[in-house]
Amino acid sequence: MSQTSQEIRVKLNRPARLTAKALGGHHRYICQEGGARSGKTYGIMQCLIWWGTNNAKKKISVVSHSLPHLKRGAMRDFFDILESWEWYDESMHNKTDNIYHFDSGSYVEFFGLEDHDRAKGPGRDLLFCNEANLLSKALFDQLDMRTRFKVITDLNPSDFDIWCYHLADSDDAVKIHSTYRDNAFLPAPQKKVIEGYQDADPMMWKVFGLGERGASQEQIYTHFKIVDHVPQGEVFYGLDFGYRNPTAMVRVTLADECIYVHEMYYQSGITTGELIEIIPDKVLDHMAEIYCDAAEPKTIEELYRAGLNVKPADKDVYAGIMKVKSLPLYVTASSTNLLNELRKYKWKTDMNGKVIDKEPVKLDDHLVDAMRYAVFTKLKQPRLTWGVL
Repeated sequence: MSQTSQEIRVKLNRPARLTAKALGGHHRYICQEGGARSGKTYGIMQCLIWWGTNNAKKKISVVSHSLPHLKRGAMRDFFDILESWEWYDESMHNKTDNIYHFDSGSYVEFFGLEDHDRAKGPGRDLLFCNEANLLSKALFDQLDMRTRFKVITDLNPSDFDIWCYHLADSDDAVKIHSTYRDNAFLPAPQKKVIEGYQDADPMMWKVFGLGERGASQEQIYTHFKIVDHVPQGEVFYGLDFGYRNPTAMVRVTLADECIYVHEMYYQSGITTGELIEIIPDKVLDHMAEIYCDAAEPKTIEELYRAGLNVKPADKDVYAGIMKVKSLPLYVTASSTNLLNELRKYKWKTDMNGKVIDKEPVKLDDHLVDAMRYAVFTKLKQPRLTWGVL
């Protein structure tokens, strides 16, 4: 049967209580990050039912990247909660349009974004983006600008750096953290599986056990840090040729056994002749080594004849990646395109997300390739150092 606001006597879980409290606050965004089976989505569904029942004539949208995904998760939780509270009323449920009405005149709609134009549809009062990391920032922005009151997101923080984190860390957001320990009804076998990650896979334990931000297993470079300044050290360069794709160049500084990388050039449609004019303005020391894509010996020869200290790079991809990963890596904050490539650079995976070989996905990798050329070719051999015997 349906319920009036005066009849509500239910127990909300911790994520639900914190969400309800945040709905009464001044922050626009409520961002839930948590581990597996922490009850965050279930709690948000409890809270939406509570809020919709207690607020008249409000429109609530529950959105994800696809409707089947919602039906397997958030939507199932929503109706399970109504059934368990004995509130479900079939006459209030429009199954064709996936809408449920409350006695208050408010309603909840569920829809997926297989058709991206749905993000540009009619507005709402309250928005919940389920597993928001599966949505692009552009789609989220369309939904956000059409929401009058508050926006709720949830996710497992398995990615290294995504737009959702920047939203959650903003001054206009409340961040709610939860783990499986917040789920008092978690069956013992599921709890055992999650706790098994502690010894079997530290990254899985960090993300799905502790609910902390990490990196998906396919993320290649997870150890880099962003800096504003580069110390003095040995300088050399990496250069990846392109025409349709961007020509990409980085400066690498080796200081205190750390590598500091700065984006020097990133531009499509560049000819060899233009490159001969561009590089001297980028390389202050004309004797500095520039390690280039060895697949283009003709271009390397032309640059060499122009007086540039260019050398073919060792293009062993896996060994080169492992060399970069073995050293502390710092990237300048102004290296916008390089940072973007680093965050997206991943190993190939199968349909289940498992890394299938030692080969990266060939997409937006021009600056990271230039970095690898320089670091691996320059540093792969043992280096002589002075010391006291």
